Amino acid sequence: MISAEFFCAELDRRGYGFFSGVPCSFLKGPFALLEQRDSYVPAPNEGIALSMAAGAELGGTRAVVLAQNSGLGNLLDPLTSLTMAYEIPLLLFVSLRGWPNAEDDEPHHAAMGAGTIGVLESVGVAHGILDPAEESLGALLDRAEEARRENRSFVVLVPAKTVDAHPVPAAASDAEMDRREAVSAIAGHLGDALVYSTTGMISRELFGIVDNPRNFYMQGSMGHAIGLGLGTALNRPDQQVVVIDGDGAAVMHLGGLALVGERRPANLTHFVLDNGAYDSTGGQRTRDVAMRWDELALAAGYRTGRVCRTAKEITAHMAEIEGVPGPHLVALHIGRGGATPPRVTSAHTNAEVRARFQAAATASRKDDLP
Repeated sequence: MISAEFFCAELDRRGYGFFSGVPCSFLKGPFALLEQRDSYVPAPNEGIALSMAAGAELGGTRAVVLAQNSGLGNLLDPLTSLTMAYEIPLLLFVSLRGWPNAEDDEPHHAAMGAGTIGVLESVGVAHGILDPAEESLGALLDRAEEARRENRSFVVLVPAKTVDAHPVPAAASDAEMDRREAVSAIAGHLGDALVYSTTGMISRELFGIVDNPRNFYMQGSMGHAIGLGLGTALNRPDQQVVVIDGDGAAVMHLGGLALVGERRPANLTHFVLDNGAYDSTGGQRTRDVAMRWDELALAAGYRTGRVCRTAKEITAHMAEIEGVPGPHLVALHIGRGGATPPRVTSAHTNAEVRARFQAAATASRKDDLP
């Protein structure tokens, strides 16, 4: 495999000076090294990463974007309508999750695994697949230089086991709860609510603690758990709805939170577990400064907003808002890492998760609802 040190050194040697992206475990080695630089800015989503990189290029600094292919949809608009339309050349490294064999990865990567290359070809973006050898990286960067001379972007596609890992420096934390403690505390207050849990470790943690047909484990679709919850809450006013989010997911599509504040469904409670990191992809940081979720919630229009640091505080706050119309946002300050919980797909296919959830949801539906 290509070492993370060589990977970053080669980019330095070729004059790249700004880096942004959204982490993928296939690229966790380079992310671990880049995070130690001021020239790296973690982006809330891939589209923002691409537009920042374009801004760096317009200011005279060569820029690199690193992303997972599941996020290709987030960057296609600025890739085509900004960088291609204005002929701004960028270098992108995009992982190939779900490729070449979909069964070797999680099911939610299957469609993009099969479609990534075709999507790039359909919009006319030059690309090449990286082999696990230093000379392959050099050859593809040479091709990127050729594309740059024509004011065109170039995408380096990175399969599994191509770039080596690198330890992520331990981050100082004053958190009193870990992820499992936080999810366990939430689970004690779910009752008969319909629950949407966000992608990655949070859904896996909930599944490991309490597997319930009323839980929709959203594997993939990062940032969209709040959209699912809002859609259900607005159309099922008879039913309590809970969204269990992560800080990276919530920030990725912050417009969902703003829309909740505008529509103000009384039956929605939104939990955000904030550890300042992407645990599922290697512990890369989401932000250097914690969000003030309570203030943000109130500014957006939620009826209540609270930050809890212990299970005792969660219990006390849930007692305070019991029976009080929402929407409520409860942010939980937690530490990074923790024991790896079981995969949902070890017991259920995605289709089974959807079918049993929908059956449970519709079974309690009142006949007089539209």
